[in-house]
Amino acid sequence: MKRILGKLKNHLTAKPEVKLAAYRSYGTHTHLYLLGRALDDDKLKMYEDQSVFRTLLNTYKQFDSHKIKGAGVALQLPNGTVLTTKTNNQGYYLFDKTISLNLKEFADEEGWVPLKVAFVNQVGDSIISHNNEFDTELLILPVKASFGVISDIDDTILRTGVTSFLKWRVLKNSLFKHAHSRISFEGSPKFYRGLHEGKKGNEQNPVFYLSNSPWNLYEYLKLFLEINDFPKGPILLRDFRTPFDRSLKPEKPHKQKEIINILKTYPHLKFILIGDSGEHDPAIYTDMAAQYPDRILAIYLRSVKHRKRMERVKSIVDNFETVPVLMVKTSREAEEHAREQGFIQ
Repeated sequence: MKRILGKLKNHLTAKPEVKLAAYRSYGTHTHLYLLGRALDDDKLKMYEDQSVFRTLLNTYKQFDSHKIKGAGVALQLPNGTVLTTKTNNQGYYLFDKTISLNLKEFADEEGWVPLKVAFVNQVGDSIISHNNEFDTELLILPVKASFGVISDIDDTILRTGVTSFLKWRVLKNSLFKHAHSRISFEGSPKFYRGLHEGKKGNEQNPVFYLSNSPWNLYEYLKLFLEINDFPKGPILLRDFRTPFDRSLKPEKPHKQKEIINILKTYPHLKFILIGDSGEHDPAIYTDMAAQYPDRILAIYLRSVKHRKRMERVKSIVDNFETVPVLMVKTSREAEEHAREQGFIQ
């Protein structure tokens, strides 16, 4: 009993460990946009054969994060230049800056630039994890890219059950299934790799992944994409809002805002939009195509098994003639159309 009480005392009196989460992002050779968050280090570990208890524990850890506001954060560029900023009230930090350095000189063949972030000062009495060095990456548009892809995640490439009654499948999948056991839609990784490689087979077309999931699930979704061999790309999520959140809501929906930012970042690049017919993708994507008709090559929407929603979606897309809109049940259908259009080999 004394030993147990001693361990409990040590746990309660131990100094907390903190870290900087750094999310994959994108930019140009002279402008960087890098978002991250200062949090307590949850020591998240995701195993292929983990138990249900470990899965529940990981879910709890991801959402029970303690945000650190007002922390100084430094970003080290490849040439040694250091930029600094501070975290906001939600613990987020953002570097959105035009620089004189040509980042293309430091990008690999896929366009990824390695960066490092660190705390500027000690964070209270906390212990800073990883020796205060946290790696991240920024995507610079590859020279060979002929178009880009902007894709939804939920029920587009990852089965979530967002249209299920009271969204019970979403709850079940999120709580009781780990990233290794989640299933992508058949043929999706192959189709996305084909789009990434393009008609010539070596185009390195960038793929951006959008989701209304909170940033708390970033590592989970990143691992899912890696396990299923999807092309590497920025993962753009949103802040987690509770029903009691009284802060101002964004003026535009998350996906709409992110798509506009990407289009403005790469004004000479055209895009393919991929989503599903279960939520708001059809309305958002067709609205984007109407606003930017010369920038959107095609829209692919995965059909969902929900009669009323499918009727609503058909009313949106049936008379939309600005760009090709294809409703598909399988990735093979989208792949065949993309091949006919000259997007892939």
